[in-house]
Amino acid sequence: MTEVAFHFGAPNKLEYAGRLLRKAVGRGARLVVLGSHELVRRLDSHLWAQSPTEFLAHCVDGDPLASRSPVVLVTALRADWSSDRVLLNLSDAVPDGFDRFDRVIEVVSHDEEDRMAARARWKHYAQQGIAIQKHDLNLKGAA
Repeated sequence: MTEVAFHFGAPNKLEYAGRLLRKAVGRGARLVVLGSHELVRRLDSHLWAQSPTEFLAHCVDGDPLASRSPVVLVTALRADWSSDRVLLNLSDAVPDGFDRFDRVIEVVSHDEEDRMAARARWKHYAQQGIAIQKHDLNLKGAA
């Protein structure tokens, strides 16, 4: 069954996602990051703007290197993205096909609209019988 973890209280969703991606890739994970066209564009720019020592190899879906990249930024899930990758969901909805992944990470900012959308996703996952892990970034000092 898919594991779902919510990371609540990110002061800046893109910066937190970047740190989370670097940490996960450093541990050998391969990730698919799902978001809107605008968010994918902004995250791509953010990741390219990092210092050379913090650069994270990544690409946008459709790039010929996507199948080999440790991080792929997408606006929709493809059927061939599966359990060998972690899904980082930065979208407002529960993605169709999330259950093909062994692990889903949801990042939630302080923004009230983002928090409301996260509550709906939480409820959906809970109704599927999924045990959800909660990480309060305010308590961990990551904010």
